[in-house]
Amino acid sequence: MTRPDTATAPAGPGPQAPAGGGRSRRGAPRTYDFRRPTKLSREHVRVLQIAQEAFARQATTVLTTMLRTGARMELHGIEQHSYDDFLATLPDPCFLTTFTIEPLGGKGLLAYPLDMAMAGVDHMLGGSGAAHQPERPMTAMETTITTSLLTRLLQEFAASFAHVTELQPAIDGIEYNPALAQAAAGSDTVMVARYTMSIGSREGAASLVLPFSSFQQALDSAASPQLSESAQRTRQRAAELLAARLELVPVDVSVRFSPLEVSSEDLLSLTVGDVLLLRHPRDAPLEVTTNDAVFAHAIASNHRRRLAAAIVPAPSAVKDPA
Repeated sequence: MTRPDTATAPAGPGPQAPAGGGRSRRGAPRTYDFRRPTKLSREHVRVLQIAQEAFARQATTVLTTMLRTGARMELHGIEQHSYDDFLATLPDPCFLTTFTIEPLGGKGLLAYPLDMAMAGVDHMLGGSGAAHQPERPMTAMETTITTSLLTRLLQEFAASFAHVTELQPAIDGIEYNPALAQAAAGSDTVMVARYTMSIGSREGAASLVLPFSSFQQALDSAASPQLSESAQRTRQRAAELLAARLELVPVDVSVRFSPLEVSSEDLLSLTVGDVLLLRHPRDAPLEVTTNDAVFAHAIASNHRRRLAAAIVPAPSAVKDPA
């Protein structure tokens, strides 16, 4: 099924209105999958466009400086796809770099033509980049040279998205076959920024792919208007009530001896009357735990005819007398 083009991708000029006075179309129709509804709102696209245009400007500077030739990155549009659908648009072979986006989960992907990646290596080695470039995986030396360029580009990517969320991207891997670039699950929704990229006399299409699920909360925060004072007070009061209630949540607490390791044979041969040596020192305190995490130490005691545990300093906190 089709629908008119939306603001998430640039629309070309529509056809002229018919002579009979019919309505003109806003743009060419595009495929729409109702099983995967649009998740990118206009506000999201606006926030992304500011960040991606800033990245394009900084990438242009980095490419021009490091390659010592005329270079350009220009944003063409921002789209939403499933990851499989995006990969289907890439040529094989292609130069693809996957990178982590800590502290967010998931991975990003930067893709551009392989001949332009090879030409970049040629430029950084002092060549003109005009010669025919081989369509093959890079050698170890070529990969190392290209990695220095990619690292600079990712630094500018993080700076461009600083107003959206703090990022510490790092290169995860380099691939040449789109089917092997596993930055996301095939059905995951990704945000694709399309660029026109030129290096010297070469020009091609570049793509920056980011997982929508990882950026959704940050995009919502960046796109929402500033809260009023009353809304801020309401949110702060809600946070205080939540913190107060968290202190009343019951948790299971255990007091235990030091863990003991036994062989599977000994464990299976245990019978009634056997004695299991705990090897817990007589003067060592017991461990007070919750969810297998030790948070205090105690010694056995009693209180009103009930067995109890008296909290004592941790063994490491007890200092030897001078």
